[in-house]
Amino acid sequence: MSHSNFPFTKKNYTLMLIGLGIIILGFIIIGLDSEPHGFGVLGLTVGPIVTLAGFLFQFYAIFHKADK
Repeated sequence: MSHSNFPFTKKNYTLMLIGLGIIILGFIIIGLDSEPHGFGVLGLTVGPIVTLAGFLFQFYAIFHKADK
């Protein structure tokens, strides 16, 4: 039986990259807000929700167990 000593599998790393992409997308959305200092809808609601979803997805990616 081949048992890897690495804590994460390739799928974990792929999911982590997707989560990182979602976080970056959230910050880009915040930056796209046309209101000064990001006080519009994109800067105060949509961007932070997307960013939070990215962080939650990161938790899922870290705790995801490989199928045996």
